[in-house]
Amino acid sequence: MVKFLCFQIFILSLFCISFGDELNQANLLVHKKILNRFLVEGRDLIVEYVIYNVGGSAALDIHLTDSSFPEEDFEVITGMLKMRLDRLGAGSNISHSLVLKPRKYGYYNFTSAEVTYLTSEEASDVQIGYTTQPGEGLIIPMKDFDRQFSPPYYGLGCLCCNDPTFSWDPIPPLVQKQVKI
Repeated sequence: MVKFLCFQIFILSLFCISFGDELNQANLLVHKKILNRFLVEGRDLIVEYVIYNVGGSAALDIHLTDSSFPEEDFEVITGMLKMRLDRLGAGSNISHSLVLKPRKYGYYNFTSAEVTYLTSEEASDVQIGYTTQPGEGLIIPMKDFDRQFSPPYYGLGCLCCNDPTFSWDPIPPLVQKQVKI
């Protein structure tokens, strides 16, 4: 029984030694999310990237590159498709937003972005990771979106013209003052 207990302690100490270095390295989790409820041709499309450092040390020389938005399909309004960050401390996070304008309508597959970083100051090999994948989305044509979601101004105009409270005649005074001469 004592030999078995010593063997378990030995295995546990080897496990801690071998994985102890990994606990002191940076580990990034990157989330990519489309914030719009409706994706419409010619209207703003907002993409948010959030980078979390869940490791034990700072991540260095972080590069986020998203090549899933080609120029012929999307126009960049604000933000950058390629972002660089010098350092992200342990246990911290940062967010980056990108505003695009879709030029075409139809189904589009929103793929993941690539993230490269150094896990510690002593590390020489670059760690490569990928963001979450939002998946496929439908970009609606502008005229279909306006037809479905715009307020019915024509019907509202007809209603207002037939309603006597919206008449163009000036409102007559309710009480007239009598002037004595």
